[in-house]
Amino acid sequence: MSKPYHIDQNPHKGNRGLARAWHAAKNSWCGLVYAFKEESAFRQELTLFVFLSPIAILLPINYFEKALLVTSLIMVLVVELLNSSVEAAIDRISFEHHDLSKRAKDFGSAAVMLALVVALLLWTAICAPIFFR
Repeated sequence: MSKPYHIDQNPHKGNRGLARAWHAAKNSWCGLVYAFKEESAFRQELTLFVFLSPIAILLPINYFEKALLVTSLIMVLVVELLNSSVEAAIDRISFEHHDLSKRAKDFGSAAVMLALVVALLLWTAICAPIFFR
């Protein structure tokens, strides 16, 4: 029987302090680049972010509302990245159809849809009064 795993045995956990922060930043950047190159949904949502963020900044609303609008777009990207990571992990295990794999992927997809609904509701609630004045 194998010995129980302990965090000190993980060869990827050796960095501390600034070295750890540097490696984490490099890994994060690689994740963003990979998502951009390989995930069409991420590119679509990033396009939304690129076009709508300047609009949010230019709208005649207070800073808190601007922050809400931009943050809602960032959260869509965050949830998409999490969804893509679930899909990648499932695909690594097997491409064979399995009900639990489908359920995990559907949960991730539902999370993205809900993040988009939240963004849409915030944009509608904040922008509608501007256009109906």
